[in-house]
Amino acid sequence: MAGDLGDLDDELKFRQHASAAVAKANQILAVIRRSFVLINECTLPLLYKSLVRPHLEYGNLVWGPFNRADQKLVERVQRRATRMVANLRHLPYQERLRALKLPSLYYRRKRGDMIFTYQMFHGGVDVEVTDLFCPATGAVT
Repeated sequence: MAGDLGDLDDELKFRQHASAAVAKANQILAVIRRSFVLINECTLPLLYKSLVRPHLEYGNLVWGPFNRADQKLVERVQRRATRMVANLRHLPYQERLRALKLPSLYYRRKRGDMIFTYQMFHGGVDVEVTDLFCPATGAVT
């Protein structure tokens, strides 16, 4: 089922949508690799943030990968991108992220969820909070 929310399967999961986003992001990474002779610590973050990451994060509040397999699939794109910098290739993934000043995609999704939740409760988003949450009536929450 395709629509405004992306590609939903029969189990109401966005696996097809996640796969399509990853495929598009990998295509763009391939174009970057073929187009640039030298990819260093300055150029990769700029290219990645502007050309690749938007495909992986578009609509994350709706389709964000919730199961481990989809999370790994999406994060693998960024792993691959960070290995494009030759002098960082030998480092573990977390150290490559630190050297490139890039947060993990998992961190960005969680941060985005927290920002949206804060905005919901403080009037930054036109959503009636009481329609989604009911206040606790007892002392135990």
